[in-house]
Amino acid sequence: MSHSPKQIIARGPRAVAEAAAVSLDSDPLLEGATYSILEEDEDKGIWRIDAFPNDADEARGIETRLKAHDGLTVKVEKLADADWLAMSLSGLPPVRAGRFFVYGAHDEGVVPRNTVNLKIDAGAAFGTGHHGTTVGCLIAFDELLKRERFERVLDVGCGTGVLAIAAAKTGSKVAVGTDIDQPSVRIANENARLNMADARFVHAFGLNDRKVRQHGPYDLVFANILAPPLVSLSQDIKGALSLGGVAILSGLLRTQERRVSAAYLSRGFILERRIHRDAWSALVLRRMG
Repeated sequence: MSHSPKQIIARGPRAVAEAAAVSLDSDPLLEGATYSILEEDEDKGIWRIDAFPNDADEARGIETRLKAHDGLTVKVEKLADADWLAMSLSGLPPVRAGRFFVYGAHDEGVVPRNTVNLKIDAGAAFGTGHHGTTVGCLIAFDELLKRERFERVLDVGCGTGVLAIAAAKTGSKVAVGTDIDQPSVRIANENARLNMADARFVHAFGLNDRKVRQHGPYDLVFANILAPPLVSLSQDIKGALSLGGVAILSGLLRTQERRVSAAYLSRGFILERRIHRDAWSALVLRRMG
């Protein structure tokens, strides 16, 4: 049976919404689920989760998880049979993150001259630059670039490739992205060409893949994925980094910071900075051992 595109919307207090998001992340059957969480009404303290299930089973799983949290109101809406992801993102405003300016084709007329401009159009891959996790990564990278340079950069779970492209456009001689999703790799390579950036993206399962290892060790590793894989990849990310190298980690909620940072501190990293955007967090860690 074909899947009719749906959007699942949940609203409630911040603590309840964040707990529901953690519940979604912890379900192995929902590992590939696409959702966002943000503050909808500051005065009333209302937070909102928007989920876009890929199939009927995922839709049922997300709805069940969300409805299990008292205090959330959950609504399921049918979406038009169209490229709803591109349509929903095409109207998003451009994003400024430090020196970086992320925009779509519809914003070409407002691109500044004094920024590093990244044209990332909507498509079937995560990471347009609008999500709080991606913005957090770009802000962290911008701050680091004020005092150091990174010759070799790896983007784990690259999505649209925006982070590796940002590295390539700010002087990194090697900017490599990897993803387990082949369409994401294709889209990322298209975006690199669109931005005239010398970034390369490969389809690989894990950081021990030859296509990833041959360009290492890296001076900086981006990993904008989810909290559970960030924890499980802590040793592999350490192995991919040179001594003194930096990991910028995101895709995690503020409530998941302690769990993720603990996994890296135990492997010889130090935590240099936390960046918060909405309910999301980005961590900047440096390998010291």
